[in-house]
Amino acid sequence: MQDFPIQKITADNSAFPEQLKNIASSPRELFFRGELSKQNDKLFAVVGTRLCSDYGKEIAFSIAKDLSRAGLIIVSGMALGIDSWAHKGALEGGGQTIAVLGTGLDEKSIYPRENLKLARQILEKGGCLISEYPPEHPAAKFAFLERNRIIAGISEGVLVVEAKIKSGALNTAGWARKQGKKVFAVPGSVFSQNSKGCHLLIKQGARLTENANDILRELGLSSLASHQPAAANPDEGLILNALRQGALSIDKIIEITKLPAQKVSVNISIMEIDNKVKNLGANIYALTR
Repeated sequence: MQDFPIQKITADNSAFPEQLKNIASSPRELFFRGELSKQNDKLFAVVGTRLCSDYGKEIAFSIAKDLSRAGLIIVSGMALGIDSWAHKGALEGGGQTIAVLGTGLDEKSIYPRENLKLARQILEKGGCLISEYPPEHPAAKFAFLERNRIIAGISEGVLVVEAKIKSGALNTAGWARKQGKKVFAVPGSVFSQNSKGCHLLIKQGARLTENANDILRELGLSSLASHQPAAANPDEGLILNALRQGALSIDKIIEITKLPAQKVSVNISIMEIDNKVKNLGANIYALTR
């Protein structure tokens, strides 16, 4: 990441994010790598739990991708789980994404270490890494909570995809509410602890969110046309129909479609190349919605 040196900007600089100047505990300076967003850019935050489900991965990726396609810059915290999938979705959508970190921006301090590759991709695609902490500032729990006010502060709204009742994502939503920003939440299973936080937010007035258009309409922006990948052959059609109910393991796809394992494997590989499906990890596949 040597091509993207760490820079510092203070609150009296005209390029300093305007929305941060009036929030509680406004940072007086920021460190950044990459391209700072312009004052007229529209930023939107997508956050959630580190220990997310395949459902959460699919939702975070697809909504972030569609919001990116609609011209929004996606903001998140580059944590493992939902944050990472939000950044990946934004990159897949061809847009920029901003990661607000709770550490210094030097490579030795960036946390989690597993996301160094993602950090490089964010910068190479014209995005930005931001922190209020100087280089060599180590990871600390208080810092991750403090950075949440910045995630909310630079964004027009915050979407929580999956979160427990006590979580950093709900902390970010709390900051958004204090700052007068719109809060959105994805519903989930009533039996899942990862849905408890989202359901609480909805009860408190957060906008129930199923797709990117739910957000775009609330922000007064044009909706996106729906897109369903077309099947190239009957076997692909069976696989696509199975995946329309949600992410599935390759074994489950074989069980539902009753296709031979080799046929499923070959078709899935071609569909992934054609960007019709995406591997969420561990051979769990989802539609590229």
